[in-house]
Amino acid sequence: MSLNNQRPTIAVTGSAGKTTTKSMIASILRQRWIIYESRHRKNSFNSTEKSAKRLKNIHQAVVVEFGILYSGNIIKHCRFIKPNIGVITNIGTAHLGNFGGDVTKLAAAKSELIQHMDQSGIFLFNTDDENSKHLLIHSFPGTVIKVGINKQANYRAVKVEYTDEGMSFTVRLKGRYVPFFIPIFGVHNIYNALFAIAIGDLLGFSPREISRGLRQYNKPVMRLVTTTLKNNITLIDDTFSANVNAMKAAVDVLTNVGKEGSKIAVLGNMLGLGVISKDAHMEIGKYAAMKEVDVLYTIGDDARMISQAALEHGMPPENVIHFEHKIYLSQALEALSPGTTILVKGSRKARMEDVVNYLIAKYRE
Repeated sequence: MSLNNQRPTIAVTGSAGKTTTKSMIASILRQRWIIYESRHRKNSFNSTEKSAKRLKNIHQAVVVEFGILYSGNIIKHCRFIKPNIGVITNIGTAHLGNFGGDVTKLAAAKSELIQHMDQSGIFLFNTDDENSKHLLIHSFPGTVIKVGINKQANYRAVKVEYTDEGMSFTVRLKGRYVPFFIPIFGVHNIYNALFAIAIGDLLGFSPREISRGLRQYNKPVMRLVTTTLKNNITLIDDTFSANVNAMKAAVDVLTNVGKEGSKIAVLGNMLGLGVISKDAHMEIGKYAAMKEVDVLYTIGDDARMISQAALEHGMPPENVIHFEHKIYLSQALEALSPGTTILVKGSRKARMEDVVNYLIAKYRE
C-alpha cells in the first residue's frame, strides 16, 4: 500500500477506543521505527497544535489521537497535522448531547477526518459498528479498509476467546491465518487491535512484529485494568470515562472474567449524553439484568435510573442498591466474598477511582 513516499501520519478518532487503538498502533510501529505518539489524555486540537511543533525529521511515523466535542474540531486538528491514514473506531454516545442526541450529526462531525485527511490516503473503519453507516465514506477517493468480526472485512478476527490474561484471536494476513494475543479483556478491544494489525500490515510490518507490538503496548490507565486482590477478589478498573457502548462492553468483561464467584457492578453517572441521558442509563440497567450481573450498586443522580431499570427487568431488589454518598457505598463493600469479581465504572467527573482506591486499600494482598 503506497503513501507516495510520505511519512505515515496516522490519526485516530471515534466515540470509544481511541487511546487504546493509538497505543496499539504506536507499539507495533516502534518495533522498527522511531515514531512520534501524542500524549495520553491529550487529544484536543490545542494539543495537536503542540504535537505539530514537536515533530522532528527523525520521526519515521506519527500517531495522534483526535478528540472532538463539537463540529469543526477535527478540521482544526487537520490544519495542524494532516493525516494520510485515518481511523474512526466507532460512532457511539460519547458527547452525543453536544449534537442534540442526533447520531447522524455526530457521525458527520467525525467524518471531517475523512474529508480533511490526505484524499489519496487510507481510511479504516469498523464494519460491525451499526452507526458507522452514517459516516461520509462514499465520496472518499482514497483506499477504504474495513475491520470486523461479525461481517466480512479486509481484516477480520476469528476464533475469538477469553484467556486468563486477555484475548486471543486469529486474523488472515497475506493468505495465512495468524494467531494474536492482547493483554487486555473485552471483544471491543479486539476491534482496536484489528485497526493496529491492519495498519502494521499495510505498512509492511511482519506478523511477528505486529504480534510483539500488541503484546507490549502501553495499556492506558483506568481502562479495564484488572487487579487481583486478597481472597482471590478480582477488581476491574474502568473509571476513565463512560458511555453506553463502553458500559456494555465493561459489563461483558465482568460476566466473562467473573465466571466463578459473585459478579458485582459498581456504576456511576454517564455524563454528556444530553437529551438521551435517561434512556441511556435505563438501557444499561436493562443490560446488567440481561447479562445476569449478581449485584448492582449505583451512585449519582443519573445512575439511579440504572438501578431502576435493572429492577424493572428482573434483578432481585436485595441485589440492587443505589447510594447517595460514596461513604455508604464503601460500607457495602467492606466484606466481599472470596472469589468476587467487581467492576467499577463511570464518567471522569464521577471520580469512580475513589471506589477503586478504597478497594485496593481494603483488600490489598
